[in-house]
Amino acid sequence: MKLNDNITGAIYMCLSMAGFAINDAIIKFASTDIGIYQSIFVRGFFATILIGIVSWHKGIFTKIPNKADHKLIALRTLAEVGATISFLTALFYLPIANITALLQALPLTVTLAAAWFLGEAIGWRRGVAIIIGFIGVLIIIQPGTSEFNIYSILGLVCVLFVTARDLTVRKFSTNVSSLYVVFITATAVTIVGGLLTLFYEGWLPMKGFEIMFLFIASSLIFVGYFFAVAAMRIGQVSFVTPFRYTIMIWAISLGYLIWGDIPNSLTLIGMSIVIGMGMFTFWREARLKET
Repeated sequence: MKLNDNITGAIYMCLSMAGFAINDAIIKFASTDIGIYQSIFVRGFFATILIGIVSWHKGIFTKIPNKADHKLIALRTLAEVGATISFLTALFYLPIANITALLQALPLTVTLAAAWFLGEAIGWRRGVAIIIGFIGVLIIIQPGTSEFNIYSILGLVCVLFVTARDLTVRKFSTNVSSLYVVFITATAVTIVGGLLTLFYEGWLPMKGFEIMFLFIASSLIFVGYFFAVAAMRIGQVSFVTPFRYTIMIWAISLGYLIWGDIPNSLTLIGMSIVIGMGMFTFWREARLKET
């Protein structure tokens, strides 16, 4: 019996989130000995080659975007570089579940930013959801307690960068290839990772298993992006999108299995609030598009 499109889309979204979460765990684990920026460079090197081969095979490089789109791609790339560096640096010092949970506030921040900068209307229901969601973020980072540190702030900086990235994408013309944008971004992240390694950390010898892990991580990044796009194209957005939050199951499980991290009760409450408000925002936006 053939699965319907929504179920297929949900499965694809779950696979995407598994890819992203396992990639994060590998980077955090591999960075213990060689440093976070060298990990970014090596993973980016593999990812750029992989994405470049797929893009070339699909003829992406023969469809160069116009000048206006290239300016937007440049802005998105800068935001992506900032997001990658801030996220992975925070990931190195924070439990994987905590930093992953902060990123689940993105539906709220993107909705708010779209209202401020693009003039998109938000009703009182989504406005209240955003406020409650931000309270959830504060509960996760727990300012004023031993759980709070500078890397919690860096996690919030990452959220701002990703919000800017996603806002820029909304202005792309319809003929811009996602693969082309991902290739440009992967190349830029790799170059920045290499420069930071050279001038900040210094290159360290790598073991065979570290290289293998980072190659696997680069493949998982591609898997994550591929299935995320496929999920949104196959299923209804309102049905498929909530399955993004399965990443928290992976983040909590991997954090416990690899590092023995167990989120405290306040963190779990904050996670639940942020996820709940994010799901409501997705649902409300889908309802408004239907009317």
